[in-house]
Amino acid sequence: MLHAISYWSMKDGLAGTHPIADALAQARTAGFDALELCIGLKGVLTPHTSLAQCRTMRRQVEASGLAVQTLASGMSWSASPTHPSAVVRRRAVALHQAALERAAWLGCQAMLFVPGAVLVPWDPSYPPVRYDQAVTWARQAVRALARTAARVKVDLCVENVWNGLFYSPLEFRDFIDSFGHERVKAYFDVGNVLGYHQHPQHWIELLGRRIGRVHIKDFKRSAGNLAGFCDLGEGDVNWPAVAAALKKVGYRDTVVAEMMPWRPDLLAKTARALKRLLPA
Repeated sequence: MLHAISYWSMKDGLAGTHPIADALAQARTAGFDALELCIGLKGVLTPHTSLAQCRTMRRQVEASGLAVQTLASGMSWSASPTHPSAVVRRRAVALHQAALERAAWLGCQAMLFVPGAVLVPWDPSYPPVRYDQAVTWARQAVRALARTAARVKVDLCVENVWNGLFYSPLEFRDFIDSFGHERVKAYFDVGNVLGYHQHPQHWIELLGRRIGRVHIKDFKRSAGNLAGFCDLGEGDVNWPAVAAALKKVGYRDTVVAEMMPWRPDLLAKTARALKRLLPA
């Protein structure tokens, strides 16, 4: 496995304004093998970034010595694929079609996709969406994006996230299977599962070969809300069980630490913890 850090873990990474070259250098200095790039509506990498600009970034990646295999998108929080407005849903698909193209230009193998939301815990203005309708619209979005993913040869990895969808590994598994598409996979997030009061190692075993990529976070169940996310090794994740489950299902790709917000010691501390908890 390759130990990676998210671009969002950099200073100003969430704003999308941290220079790519600096992010690569800082990730390497901290001891990571790889960096996950992130795309947003604003910043250094957006759905409107040109081919020439992506080629420049790709040269920076190649010169860094780090692997950059994945691209993460948080654009669904601003343009949800399951929004009651059909206009918003169409915009969400168009944005992610463009994102998949940029992922290919950058040489990435996979892209994280948030499939929409029934609710957004940190955004009370998000309109309520009935669960069955959200799943229908999410399926329509994934089906449309799968065609783009196949064309540009980038895996579309659907994330289990705090969006009111897919609380069960069986439901998530069946959703992925419903497409019967080699490019549609799961982007499994270890820490998110504890917020559902479930065990990440069981999700890994049940999802198995469907897991395209893995996000790493830790979580304190006692908090029970967003404040529960914490430094790796300081929460309630059973790391030996998670490591064993990943080995059991044959997962060998990137494990990306998604740690926020940034602080001066975050990258170095996270790199040390990742090597200890999930040896390559």
